[in-house]
Amino acid sequence: MIFRRSRPSPAAPEPPGGPADGRVSLVKRPRGDDGGLRPPGGAPAGAVHPTRARQSPWDRVKYLLLLTLVWFVLVWASMADNPLLPFADAAREQARAAAWVFALAGLELVRQVHFLAGERSGRYHRFWTHRVFGGFERFTHRRFRPWTRFRVWRATVWLFWIAVLAVVAGKVLDTSPVLALFEAPALLWRALPFLLQIVFLFFVIVIQFVGLFWSLSRGGVETYMPDDITTRFADVWGQDHVVERVRENIVFLERPQEIEARGGYVPGGILLWGPPGTGKTLMAEAVAGETGHPYVFVDPGAFIQMFMGIGVLKVKALFRRLRRLALRYGGVIVFFDEADSLGRRGALAQVGPGGRPAGGRGPAFSAAGCHGIGHLSAETRWLLARDALAGAAGSAPRPGLADRFFMGGGLNGGGGDPGTLQALLTELSGLKKPRGFVNRYVRRLLGMKPKPPPRYRILVMMATNMPQALDEALLRPGRIDRVYRVGYPSRAGRVRTYEGYFGRVRHELTAEQIDRLATITPYATGATIKDLVNEALITAIRAGREVITWADVMKAKQLKSLGPPEGVEYADRERHATAVHEACHAVVAHRVRRHLEIDVATIEKGAEYLGMVSSIPVEDQFTQWRSEYEADILVSLASLAGERMFFGGDSSSGVSGDLEAATRVAMLMEGFWGMGSTVSSHAVSTQLGLGTPGAGGAREAERETRRELADRIEDQLSTLLERAERLLADDRAAVLAVAHALETHRTLQGEDVAAVIEGRRGPLVDGRVYADPAFARTLEEYHRAALAAHDGRTPFHLGPPPLPAGAAASGAPVSSSRSRFPRLGPSG
Repeated sequence: MIFRRSRPSPAAPEPPGGPADGRVSLVKRPRGDDGGLRPPGGAPAGAVHPTRARQSPWDRVKYLLLLTLVWFVLVWASMADNPLLPFADAAREQARAAAWVFALAGLELVRQVHFLAGERSGRYHRFWTHRVFGGFERFTHRRFRPWTRFRVWRATVWLFWIAVLAVVAGKVLDTSPVLALFEAPALLWRALPFLLQIVFLFFVIVIQFVGLFWSLSRGGVETYMPDDITTRFADVWGQDHVVERVRENIVFLERPQEIEARGGYVPGGILLWGPPGTGKTLMAEAVAGETGHPYVFVDPGAFIQMFMGIGVLKVKALFRRLRRLALRYGGVIVFFDEADSLGRRGALAQVGPGGRPAGGRGPAFSAAGCHGIGHLSAETRWLLARDALAGAAGSAPRPGLADRFFMGGGLNGGGGDPGTLQALLTELSGLKKPRGFVNRYVRRLLGMKPKPPPRYRILVMMATNMPQALDEALLRPGRIDRVYRVGYPSRAGRVRTYEGYFGRVRHELTAEQIDRLATITPYATGATIKDLVNEALITAIRAGREVITWADVMKAKQLKSLGPPEGVEYADRERHATAVHEACHAVVAHRVRRHLEIDVATIEKGAEYLGMVSSIPVEDQFTQWRSEYEADILVSLASLAGERMFFGGDSSSGVSGDLEAATRVAMLMEGFWGMGSTVSSHAVSTQLGLGTPGAGGAREAERETRRELADRIEDQLSTLLERAERLLADDRAAVLAVAHALETHRTLQGEDVAAVIEGRRGPLVDGRVYADPAFARTLEEYHRAALAAHDGRTPFHLGPPPLPAGAAASGAPVSSSRSRFPRLGPSG
């Protein structure tokens, strides 16, 4: 029997003569009817059919097959009573004794022929429906409600088949049908031990698989009660703009009627994406702490299993738990950490958050700037994006992580269980079933409408640093309604974070020093700031102090950004050459850069460098200008210009990285950013095959275009190299001064480098001594001795000249460190 859901019109007219197909039809909602379920066979209100609805083959033959089975049971009973009776004699005997079976079969056959004729002929159908049965239908329609007629008919069918069963049982037991009904429970009781054995064996087999899958589906999900979480929004520092938006979701979770009463729905999903350590997990804990609801943490690898289907079971079990918690506590927060491990379909998804393409982008779209194509039509923007992606796909990029990922795939992607993600998508937005066995089955069996499922207040939060790996279906509204980027804290956010973590320890840093620390640590996250403060505390404890000083913070910063030095000792000649190389970078950077300042300069060898000069932004900046890129190129070329100047035209292989950086920036300026001698984009020109036509056709034209671009890049680099040479010639004494300070102290902070160049006192180095002309001549003589050793490749054991008496450094030499924060300036 089929139950279908219908909501009939309150006053739908009834077809003339009664229902069109001769069956019970709800033409209007009767008094006391809830308008939910419709009796089987009931047609929608106002439905008119010229012929009878066609039946399925099973509906045509099911009763005939049942009567045939009844007759064979009767024949078998006769043969069981008389083992010598052959089948043919038993069949003839039952044909006479059980003629009622053939009579019922004949009536059923006539009924099916009647139905078949009604399906083929509209006139025949209307005759029997309107004229023969129409009056009876109209009478029952007026006297009884539809559900009453349906229940009476169903009870009649049950009584009929119980009577048939009683007759058959009486024949088998050789007694009357009434006594057979009373003896049937006793027979079932005698057969119960055998049936229980079969059921027990079945459950023994099933329980093995159930236990295996149950044990494999455990783990990876932790539930925290409201009293277990002490994190609040006041503990989330540096992400105020995201916290304010997340507060809205809490308001709707606590007071959903404010939006549902106006026809809206409560957003139930939040995606937090951004670099690692920016506070995404902490923000989810704060949400749970502020609301006082249970907090369910889903481990990133919880759904990665070696057997297919385990992930689906874990998803189903997780959401059953969430629904129970939501009903018990009025709401629940579930947090999926590293959601890309679960939400990945295939390799990388086709789009990122907001429907933007997630594939590789050409250089034309890689520079930060305004939405320069926003004024174009949607079709034009799509064409530009498609062409840019096609150009990027047509190139041959360097093999990297993305390429390896596409080749291998992930466990939940190309090589894992795809049903895990599908189960998650279904749970996030699928139809909710009514709760309870009685509600779902018993009420439906009794013809009652099941109670609708309750509203589950579940806030789904996800975090990832790979949003481009999430499937588009997961990010659509209705599943993940809001997508927030939790990026690097701003300068004000970093100050607030430093104040929060320094407030937990004893220190003597001033507000100006904390502000300075926030300035020289751009792109620092909450996790890195916490680690830096902890490392400064360890440094102070190692020195036998309980209070953190500025020197402790600087040492901790150098150690965290660079790591411990390798402890390699340079030969005196190579040490001086390395110091001059880095001093040229530092002097030119100090003179021409205004958007960056020197963070640290060192000549101590690290894992990936011999020496380096690191620069950091002086303020949060989101665009760059031509003058700034030219300054970056000047700093890169300063090493080559300086080595040629100070070593008689000679240069080392150490400038290779500087030249690569300078050439790359110049190429982007000339070919893509409109900062060179031409305006057109080289990427589009190459893609469209534009160029100077030559004898070799398109390939020759492309080669000519590239030669022209290379010539423009070379001209720009040559011009800037000459400018760098002039700057170094004018600041020769400053270069030798910084080189001497580097040889003396190995590592210098940016403020100390500036102090040496400007001849003033710095935090750790007193630069006033380098303004003394006599000491400047001493440095020049020292360099000439080093140059003679370099030219003759002779031993050079002369150390850097000692500082004059009374001009000792302001502080002890500090250990080296290289900043790992992203920076715009090159390193030497």
